[in-house]
Amino acid sequence: QVQLVESGGGLVQAGGSLRLSCAASRRTFSTYIVGWFRQAPGKEREFVAEIRWNSGNTYYADSVKGRFTISRDSAKNTVYLQMNSLKPEDTAVYYCAADPRLSRGLGGDRESYDYWGQGTQVTVSS
Repeated sequence: QVQLVESGGGLVQAGGSLRLSCAASRRTFSTYIVGWFRQAPGKEREFVAEIRWNSGNTYYADSVKGRFTISRDSAKNTVYLQMNSLKPEDTAVYYCAADPRLSRGLGGDRESYDYWGQGTQVTVSS
């Protein structure tokens, strides 16, 4: 099974940028859909973005569309989440996840994901 490690979180002012990384170990991402989710205190974990590894097709939550970009680097077996124009409401723990059902339609379904990282904190100050 794949193991996931997130990095790149931190504290940033509103309007700033951060790039999160999700590295895979034990297996490559080549047969997975990889997604980013986030969870703010007292709230449900919510979908942010996902990418189908083999095709590069992506899907975003409306709340981040146009500000966040998910991408992959095959050589590094890593998925990135570039976050621009950050807002205080983006503050959350961000999780990387992997779904082995490569052929399913993209739609941000949290229940589809089998493997999760430990999360990385993103804090956006106003």
